[in-house]
Amino acid sequence: MKTRNIIAIMSATVLMSSCGLYNKYERPDVITQGLVRDPISATDTLAVADTASFGNVAWRSVFTDPQLQTLIEKGLENNPDLLNAALNVKQVEAALLIAKLAFVPSITLTPQGTLSSFDGSKTSKSYSLPVTASWNVDLFGNLLAAKRGAQKNLIAMKDYQLAVKSSVITNIANMYYTLLMLDRQMEILTEMTGLAKDSWDKMKLMELRGSRPHSTKSAEASYYSVLAQVEDMKRQIREVENALSLMISEPAHAIARGKLSEQTLPTEFSTGVGIQLLNNRPDVHYAEMQLAQCFHNVQVARSRFYPSITISGTGAFTNNGGSVNPGKWLLNAVGSLVQPVFMNGQLIAGLKVAKAQQEQAYNTWQNAVLKAGNEVSNALVAYNANSEKARLEEKQVAALRTAYENVKELYGKSNVTYLEVISAQSQLLNAELSKTADEFSKMQAVVSLYSALGGGKN
Repeated sequence: MKTRNIIAIMSATVLMSSCGLYNKYERPDVITQGLVRDPISATDTLAVADTASFGNVAWRSVFTDPQLQTLIEKGLENNPDLLNAALNVKQVEAALLIAKLAFVPSITLTPQGTLSSFDGSKTSKSYSLPVTASWNVDLFGNLLAAKRGAQKNLIAMKDYQLAVKSSVITNIANMYYTLLMLDRQMEILTEMTGLAKDSWDKMKLMELRGSRPHSTKSAEASYYSVLAQVEDMKRQIREVENALSLMISEPAHAIARGKLSEQTLPTEFSTGVGIQLLNNRPDVHYAEMQLAQCFHNVQVARSRFYPSITISGTGAFTNNGGSVNPGKWLLNAVGSLVQPVFMNGQLIAGLKVAKAQQEQAYNTWQNAVLKAGNEVSNALVAYNANSEKARLEEKQVAALRTAYENVKELYGKSNVTYLEVISAQSQLLNAELSKTADEFSKMQAVVSLYSALGGGKN
């Protein structure tokens, strides 16, 4: 009776001391209010009228250009980073399976046979067919915490896979729109090449008439300057095509594409509430799952302070050294308990390391949340700013084109100099190129906002 009481008291003490080893991960507090800054309001407060998020829209509904969709589909099928991310998921799935199988007894079969003869006597034959089973009793949550940590790691790897997928989609879209911008700028330069050639021809004609011979060389220099820009534009187009081909894992080749003026992207956006970024952004959710894994690593480190209990049993069919034939069954069962007593501070140090890693993971997660809000804010302000710039530059281009036509018409008939003609031509060229770049920047801001809100998963 006394022995039973002692065992009961010891069991209760052990169980009470192991409180907290079976805790589940719960999301800690994190800053989610005011994550997204209003791109216009001076109060810095973005009024959310709709809890829906632009990031939840399927990518095919955002990028409607059929040729762009084909490129994205190729990227999702062939991009090596995305393929490797899928393999990472398979590796972690295997690790989770190992963690689950740790609860199952391990069974080994080690058959043995012996032939022996002493001093020429008759050979003695013996055999044994032992089966050994060993089971680690998870009384203090070591295996459970390891399994939960592996589960969180699997979720994290799937989040990483989604993050890579989103990155592939947005990178391909950005490169595609870059090509369209460069194509439009090439059209502007081609048109400007014709204008520069006309100016040069006109000034050569006037030089033959003995009027302003010094203007001809300036016009010629302006013409060659535009041609040099054309060659630079050809190089940029070829480089972007090569980079886009690599993104879809194909040899470098020309990319079939539409025109910048044909593109339609959303103009109304809903950012949703700040807390949605925690689940919508795969990189943010990945950081949280890393935190959850560290939480369970702390549980594993704590469980190592408690005894490990192992139950093992052996069953062998043997002829007992040859004296019995046929053989008999020999059964054996053993229970063992190992309690750490002095480990040179290794267990304490391991727990401290696990706790420090958990704190680091929390800091990384919090920073990922703030970074997500920052990216959304930047994308919104970039879209608004470039939209307004493009609107103003459209008016600027119209005014400069009129001014150029007037100056060109008056040259040779009034006091207008060749420098005014070349200056007007240069201003028109730069304004048109700048307007095209800002139109592209506006499209790029849409892509950035879609990515910042966690788009590309669907």
